[in-house]
Amino acid sequence: MLHYVALSSASFRADTLLASFAANSELGTAARALAQQCHGLLPGLHRLSFDQGRVLLTLCIGETAPLLREQQFVTDALMLDATAPGEAPWDGWTAKALARQCRRGTRVTWADDGSNFHERLSSCGFTWGTCSDTTSTLRCGEFNPHWQQKTSRAPWRESTATPADCVVIGAGLAGASVAASLARRGWQVQVFDQSATAAAGASGLPVGLLSPHVSSDDCLLSRLSRSGVRLTSQAAHELLRHGQDWAASGVLEHRIDGSAGLSPTWPQAGLEWSRPAPPDVAAAAWQAGAATHTQLLWHPCAAWIKPAELIGAWLAQPGVQFRGDAHVHTLRRGATGWSLLDRNDQVIGTAQRVVLANAHSALPLLLDSAALETDLSAAAGSLPTVYGVRGQISWATHTTPEALPFPTGPVNGSGSLIPHVPWRGAQAWFVGASYQPDTMTEWSVEKNHLANLGRLQKLLPALGQALAPAFESGRLEAWRATRCVTADRLPMVGPLHDDPSASLWICAGMGSRGLSYCVLCAELLAARWAGEPLPIEASLAGALEARRCRANLAVDAPSIV
Repeated sequence: MLHYVALSSASFRADTLLASFAANSELGTAARALAQQCHGLLPGLHRLSFDQGRVLLTLCIGETAPLLREQQFVTDALMLDATAPGEAPWDGWTAKALARQCRRGTRVTWADDGSNFHERLSSCGFTWGTCSDTTSTLRCGEFNPHWQQKTSRAPWRESTATPADCVVIGAGLAGASVAASLARRGWQVQVFDQSATAAAGASGLPVGLLSPHVSSDDCLLSRLSRSGVRLTSQAAHELLRHGQDWAASGVLEHRIDGSAGLSPTWPQAGLEWSRPAPPDVAAAAWQAGAATHTQLLWHPCAAWIKPAELIGAWLAQPGVQFRGDAHVHTLRRGATGWSLLDRNDQVIGTAQRVVLANAHSALPLLLDSAALETDLSAAAGSLPTVYGVRGQISWATHTTPEALPFPTGPVNGSGSLIPHVPWRGAQAWFVGASYQPDTMTEWSVEKNHLANLGRLQKLLPALGQALAPAFESGRLEAWRATRCVTADRLPMVGPLHDDPSASLWICAGMGSRGLSYCVLCAELLAARWAGEPLPIEASLAGALEARRCRANLAVDAPSIV
């Protein structure tokens, strides 16, 4: 795989990029491929994927020094250009931050702007030689400090693992996405699931929405959701059939509480993610019964996706093998990795590394294994509290869609409606999902249908009234499962012990946002294994740390409602 990390002090638009390379036929193709993904470049990190995920570009928008502090990788080469328009002068702290990303032998090319920055680089361990192009103003050199580099404050420098064999337990969105990300980096991955088929749990919902979260203060969840939506959209575009398995339909959000959702200072780049609904979209929603006095937001980058199709595509990737009917009861550590045992203490698999992606079954597995591996009890205690939330989707195929006020595309805000989905040779609509903690007495199918009707009547009153007889008659189809939710509503991804070469990891707890989080968490895990650039800022990644409940952990993950 090939990684590029690019830092820019200011955002830019796709049309500006295309105009810049319009006269350059050699770079025109690359510019067009880049422009297709350059939307919504708000301050922060943006992961773009090319060549089926084999070439990755991390665009970092904002001030140079803070962005460098958010990086956790060691680079092979640096290309520095302080002459770029709008670039603030670089200082000694910037030089130190750049040195932090280097290993001995890292190459550096510096576009000399007449300043003394190369001297600051020299003081941080860079040495200078002669460039092959002697007519340019470039300076060329390498990182070769006369002191020994320390890694005690940057353990990520020593955590790179050589691809080998791995077992992922759980074949839902979390497990399948982890398997695909690792296989793309050379790992041989077996995916175990206790069910005979993949996507047998909450990830098997017929269709779901991939949509960003919005908040007036652009909170942690909002930023994470945008990063996740971008990555999952890229995967869907590469692997699925548009119009059949997924559609980049956009999503209309009905702010039924009357709040605007977006900050009054929401920047121009953010409008490519979320903006007040344009008049034609709003008019169609009002025709379907949305209240005219409430705020409507349009998310143009949102989509609907059939999760089972995405899971199947990931499990079909080279290097991934699915094993159904494989119930892992305990884990046992050995000299070369892990053994996976069934209820009869028979070994059903071995691997150098194991990833738990089995939702609310992960904690019981850790506790059952603690008799053999005592440190797993402490690992389990450092995870966020996890609980189950039951949910049901109500759906039916269209018979006379022209007689009912269905909107043209998906709507969310009080549950969600996905009105037109190809399904078993027909067109179907889906409403849901209900929300019931699994500590309560389980609702009947009929009661869940009525709960979904209540949400629909808040979301689109006219449509809710028109569909009420269908809901009340019990003629609708139902799909139900239990989500795995953490107490702070954030997924957990990371190692389950402190060793830099930790071999037991977890990726779980995605709740109702599995489509938004799965690729993001998978790429975060794979990047940490490979010592690659992270797909998001290190501070955001810290909020997803699996063992964030340890008393000595420096990262505080805020509670999100």
